[in-house]
Amino acid sequence: MAKVDFFPAALQPTLAELAAMSGSTAKNEGAPEQRFSGVAPLDLARPDNLAFFENRRYAAQLAETRAGAILIAPSDARLAPPGAALLLNPRPYHALAAIMAQLYPSALRPGAVSGEGGVSKMASVDPSARLEPGVVVEAFAVIGPRAEIGAGAVVGPNAVIGSDVRIGRHSSIGAGASILAALIGDRVIVHPGVRIGQDGFGFAMGPRGHHKAPQIGRVIVQDDVEIGANSTIDRGANRDTIIGEGTKIDNLVQIGHNVVVGRHCVIVAQAGVAGSTVLEDFVALGGQAGVAGHLRLGARAQLAACSGLMHDIPAGEQWLGVPAVPAREAFRMHAALKKLAARKGPGEAGKE
Repeated sequence: MAKVDFFPAALQPTLAELAAMSGSTAKNEGAPEQRFSGVAPLDLARPDNLAFFENRRYAAQLAETRAGAILIAPSDARLAPPGAALLLNPRPYHALAAIMAQLYPSALRPGAVSGEGGVSKMASVDPSARLEPGVVVEAFAVIGPRAEIGAGAVVGPNAVIGSDVRIGRHSSIGAGASILAALIGDRVIVHPGVRIGQDGFGFAMGPRGHHKAPQIGRVIVQDDVEIGANSTIDRGANRDTIIGEGTKIDNLVQIGHNVVVGRHCVIVAQAGVAGSTVLEDFVALGGQAGVAGHLRLGARAQLAACSGLMHDIPAGEQWLGVPAVPAREAFRMHAALKKLAARKGPGEAGKE
């Protein structure tokens, strides 16, 4: 099967130009006029590729790479092949992101699947909806009454935008996503299959059955948020569910009703946050972490993957485990358990 290049590089810069893009320092430039056709991993890179190195686990690949240039921290430069052209930067991955944003602009946010502009003849757009110039609405998308969509936004095929929803400028709504009872900011990326604004899980429990409590709040998604594929964000019960500016949510994440997520939080795949919990700014939740309702996680708190949280976390602390406890306490408990398990029980003395 012929190789398909889904994201061809938009530029072919020289090493000096790559250094300028990323604020790096070039070393061992070799042929200054050489141009680079793209970025590749160490083990697959060709002489016309840029590779990067940040994790010393891949030192063997670094030593054998055929890459034409290597983006690397000054402290690791000694590990590179002798005479290799280097881009020195104390934060190689951040520098790589800056370079790739310019080389592969089409990969920064999802574009139109069809590659066409404007509103598809096969889309359903209510006459009362307001679309600013440059909006793309693809086939079989549905835009409800009084919805408003800002300039440069893309609504993918089969997406559903409910009545009175607002979507900001240059946002991208992926194929098959649904957005109800929500206000979405500028430059928001909603990946395929996301569900925003459906009922929260609210029921008045009783011995004869469970009565549905209407959920009358909204979802507020602020600017520059990214929401991964098939994640769900419930609307508030009697107040708003809020996702703060710059927050990044991975695939398959569940956010319950009335949850407030602060600015620049990171929530990794399969994590779940129950209703009315507050995550302050820069909180990080690891994959498959579960957070009970009505809790508060302080600014820059971190919860490790697969942890189950039932208590507030003070600002800046790291917690882990089931139930989650402060990291130092968890490590002491683990060490004590290992010592206990290593002891020989009654009747085991002398056995080998």
